[in-house]
Amino acid sequence: MIADWNQKERCVVLGEYLVENGATVRSAAQVFGISKSTVHKDVTQRLRIVNKALYLQVRRLLLKNKQERHLRGGEATRQKYYDLSTKPRIK
Repeated sequence: MIADWNQKERCVVLGEYLVENGATVRSAAQVFGISKSTVHKDVTQRLRIVNKALYLQVRRLLLKNKQERHLRGGEATRQKYYDLSTKPRIK
C-alpha cells in the first residue's frame, strides 16, 4: 500500500501519476487509498524539495485544475438533474 512507503517515494509516485493522467488531487487520493490532504501536501510541499522539475509540472497541472473546477462542478450538477429527470417515477 502506498501509505506504507516513505514520504519521498510517495510524493514522486503521486506527482508522476498526476502528470501522466492529468488527474485531480481527489482522484489520485481515491486511486491510492489515501486522503486528499496527504496527496496535496506531498505534491505541493514535499515534492518541491525532492524533485523540483516534477514539482513544477504538478504545479502547472494543479493551477489548470483550479481554473477548470467550476466547469467540472457545473457538469456534475447538470448530470445529476438530467439523471433525475430521466429516471422513471414511481407513483
